[in-house]
Amino acid sequence: MNAPKIAFIGAGSTIFVKNILGDVFQRPALRGADIALMDIDAQRLAESQIVVGRLMAATGATGRIQCHTTLRPALQGADFVVVAFQIGGYTPCTVTDFEVCARHGLRQTIGDTLGPAGIMRALRTFPHLWQLGEMMMAECPQATLLNYVNPMAMNSWAMYARYPQLRQVGLCHSVQGTAEELARDLDIDPAQLRYRCAGINHMAFYLSLEQRGEDGQYRDLYPQLQQAYREGRAPKPNIHGNLRCENIVRYALLQKLGYFVTESSEHMAEYTPWFIKPGRDDLIARYRIPLDEYPKRCVEQMANWQRELAAYQTAQPIAITPSQEYASRIMNALWSGEPEVIYGNVRNAGLIDNLPQGCCVEVPCLVDANGIQPTRIGALPSHLAALMQTNINVQTLVTEAALTENRERIYHAALLDPHTAAALSIDEIYALIDDLIAAHGEWLPAWVRG
Repeated sequence: MNAPKIAFIGAGSTIFVKNILGDVFQRPALRGADIALMDIDAQRLAESQIVVGRLMAATGATGRIQCHTTLRPALQGADFVVVAFQIGGYTPCTVTDFEVCARHGLRQTIGDTLGPAGIMRALRTFPHLWQLGEMMMAECPQATLLNYVNPMAMNSWAMYARYPQLRQVGLCHSVQGTAEELARDLDIDPAQLRYRCAGINHMAFYLSLEQRGEDGQYRDLYPQLQQAYREGRAPKPNIHGNLRCENIVRYALLQKLGYFVTESSEHMAEYTPWFIKPGRDDLIARYRIPLDEYPKRCVEQMANWQRELAAYQTAQPIAITPSQEYASRIMNALWSGEPEVIYGNVRNAGLIDNLPQGCCVEVPCLVDANGIQPTRIGALPSHLAALMQTNINVQTLVTEAALTENRERIYHAALLDPHTAAALSIDEIYALIDDLIAAHGEWLPAWVRG
């Protein structure tokens, strides 16, 4: 069997490249893959090349590595395209999103999915994704796009709306990552879990959560999970060692909604109107909400980067630990035909009955030689669908704004954002969006700037 070509767009994200390609090179069908690394930052690109070369040496991978600072040569003849860039980076754009919002009285935790920060991030990103789509149509129209760029739902929606003929899926690690966290909270082996999950990215819910017993039968884990929380045994401390992020919000929602949500508590706090409110420091303390968490993470990651890079470059041999990411599983299934089940973000084409057709949903997908095949869920519990709809409203208006270049829809999207509407008045929201657009300037398309 011939080996594929894998193009990695945004390859300056060296740790992420290491995780994805470390998985890829451990799969026999992919071990001969040619790798095209592309990033506009030549220094970060060179750093990634060194790490990938060491991964290949450690795993016996036999393909070639090529590095590019432009898209077209990286995409030529690609079978798989992984995209993982952040337009505007931490500085200036993330700093702008948080500082301007805070100045207007809106506090955030992550700001990569929804709210004014998520809206601005989407508007910065769409043109670059569309450029990628255009070049894929020209250089590798049969390739499969694995999209890891946030805000995932809006970016995926914008891509399949503009380029429906491309094979594409949006990928996140919240479903499989949270499943491991829940197993840890309950002191059980993750391999014993069986679950079915569906919804939208960063707001999917485990519709069933079960453990296989010694007799081979499965039992519902929700009563045990509820009891563990009530007795103070769950959640356990953050699995990544971040003591700022105590997983209280999701367990509080479990008590009220009856289902556990996939994305972290620090994310979930800003997708709803209940947790972050002006003058309500009591809520911040009660639910342990880490305000300004994403900027803090960025600063810490940048401070640690050179030490981590040196370790990757000098370790004998370089450590390769399987990641939670779906990318290598998808590539292997498509290339070899060995079936896999993953959770992907795709167009709602009859998959979830009580969410809008055409919106972006996160559902189980069968992957094999026939492609990525989303599975039908049917109707979600009505209260979960209603909660998701509050987020879909924002996603709908932002993607409509970009597809039609309707500037007013940007403001409408912000008006309907649950967290923003709970904190600011109509006029305050309009003033905030005005200031964000002015502050971002040419990072935004000309039609947004007016």
